[in-house]
Amino acid sequence: MDRIVVGIDGSPGADRALEWAIAEARTWGAHLEVVLAWSFLDQPTEQFKPDYGADDATATLAAAIERVGGTEGLDVTLTCVNDLPARALIEAADRADLIVVGSRGIGGFKGLLLGSVSQQLATYAPVPVVVIHPEKSST
Repeated sequence: MDRIVVGIDGSPGADRALEWAIAEARTWGAHLEVVLAWSFLDQPTEQFKPDYGADDATATLAAAIERVGGTEGLDVTLTCVNDLPARALIEAADRADLIVVGSRGIGGFKGLLLGSVSQQLATYAPVPVVVIHPEKSST
């Protein structure tokens, strides 16, 4: 395996996917591409920002790398793209051997209405997809 793509969105589930992808890249000696897809209406923020832009997306990506850490010694590319997450990751799959994403666990009716990035990747990605689920709460 030469190249792993991981999609992040600033969520705890995405951080877990990033951790897993980093470990996998170390195991294989693979290049790691970390992709954050954003749009003006789908921002990886808690509160809507009418002036959200590429600099904000880049800061979100850098913050995720900082939170997770552990990329020292890895060949890493950071990619911010103004696009729908599934479409951006399917495009990135053309240059990857594996795609990794986290699961937010929305599920149910909302998941059916909106569609899930992981479902779209599992259906349309030309490479294997790994979906990292959130840790179960101990309470």
